[in-house]
Amino acid sequence: MARIARRTFLPMLATPILAACGFRPVYGPAASGQDSAAAKALAEISVGIIPERTGQLLRLALQERFERAGIAAAHRYDLSVGFAVAAETLGVQQDTTSTWIRMIGTATYSLTAQDPGRATLTSGAARSVDGYNIFDQQFFTMDMESDAVERRLSQAVADQIAMQLATFFTKHAETAAG
Repeated sequence: MARIARRTFLPMLATPILAACGFRPVYGPAASGQDSAAAKALAEISVGIIPERTGQLLRLALQERFERAGIAAAHRYDLSVGFAVAAETLGVQQDTTSTWIRMIGTATYSLTAQDPGRATLTSGAARSVDGYNIFDQQFFTMDMESDAVERRLSQAVADQIAMQLATFFTKHAETAAG
């Protein structure tokens, strides 16, 4: 019971402390109850086509994050993303077979305004690492595990890109306001 009380009490205690130091959720509503500047700006991003199956997974994950608030907005920005997934075999046994595959997803992105000057507003990179075991004589299992890892990599990289862009828009809105 004491554990449950701590789990409930500590977040309630931390909320006023965080608010006093200026902490605001990136995606949460502003003090006025309106959507945050970051949520509005993310909804205005059009994600370009990303080649390959893993690129499609990343594009879908980004679109889900940008449209999270359910805000219908005209697109004002274009996001170009390059995404690559590399695999390394690890855990090599004496007979030279591998028992582990590590996959590394790396993305670079560039956010461009849809104005006549096509100004690049920001760019960056995101990276995630995941892996899976290789079981003897089970190709189907290995293929499904590989698909799951690619999906997790896409989700993790999309989280990083969305957070970087939300931070950019939050800072940009604060600079414009102040």
